[in-house]
Amino acid sequence: MTTSPELASAEQRHDRTPATVEELEQEGDVAADFLEGLLDIADIDGDLDLDVRAGRAYVSVEAPAGGSVDLIAAPDTVQALQELTRIAVQNRTGRFSRLILDIGGSRDARQHQLEALVDRAIARIEEGASQASLPAMSSYERKVVHDIVAVRGFVSESYGEGADRHTVIRRG
Repeated sequence: MTTSPELASAEQRHDRTPATVEELEQEGDVAADFLEGLLDIADIDGDLDLDVRAGRAYVSVEAPAGGSVDLIAAPDTVQALQELTRIAVQNRTGRFSRLILDIGGSRDARQHQLEALVDRAIARIEEGASQASLPAMSSYERKVVHDIVAVRGFVSESYGEGADRHTVIRRG
């Protein structure tokens, strides 16, 4: 059996060691190929933009003039497509992927929703609650929440396991 250079590289080190910029760029390329195929199948026009930020490959799908990416920009759809894309990348490279997918500005929209959620939780604390729990969310969204909470001068921790993992906010 022949082993691809990407797979051999992943086998030589632990599966979750930080990827190099070159490996992250490769993830972006693999993800773009996979997403282009999906967009073609669904007959959706979208322009792909690839980037590497904070140790992750970022892939953005934007609508060209008159494009139709709004059809797949709902948060649950983006999350599902991100997971499928990560699996495709992992299959091709043999490495764990932390790729982030943004469709039609869905990440910015979710950032604003999370800010509003944190602000409502902080308001409850300022009204006398000792802490405020947020709903379960993905690790990426929890990281965004932790960053927002820190900027607001409060502290947060994640609790729970798997799909029930959620964030609790307290005074600093």
